[in-house]
Amino acid sequence: MSIVENKKAFHDYFIEERFEAGLVLEGWEVKAIRAGRVQLKEAYVIVKNGEVWLLGCHISPLSTASTHVKHDPVRTRKLLLHEREIAKLIGKVERAGYALVPLNLHFSKGRIKLEIGLAKGKKQYDKRESEKQRDWQREKARLMREKA
Repeated sequence: MSIVENKKAFHDYFIEERFEAGLVLEGWEVKAIRAGRVQLKEAYVIVKNGEVWLLGCHISPLSTASTHVKHDPVRTRKLLLHEREIAKLIGKVERAGYALVPLNLHFSKGRIKLEIGLAKGKKQYDKRESEKQRDWQREKARLMREKA
């Protein structure tokens, strides 16, 4: 079940591979995510010292959250992946043109998981072409409905 999707990632990048990663979260963050108070729009993923980190993900604390804990909505969060997956990502990201982008946050067996994508940036003309294709598919579906 999806919590939030990063639609901007599909507009700006060609997604070549997908990986599912766990997140290291605090209790208040889990409560806020379950309430849907999370944004992936400005988030990105980096690899540093053999570890994968999520930066820029905004999780708004609930008003009912604990008062004695200092809430940092955009703190850097560690992602949990297998070593061979991390090694594969490091090899691909160091090549020119590849980036790691968060695609969506979802529940898997009661746990919160982040789907990250190995992506290659789109040029402006690629973005326009994608938009034309999407519009044509919508128009084609509308014409088929009219005939039926």
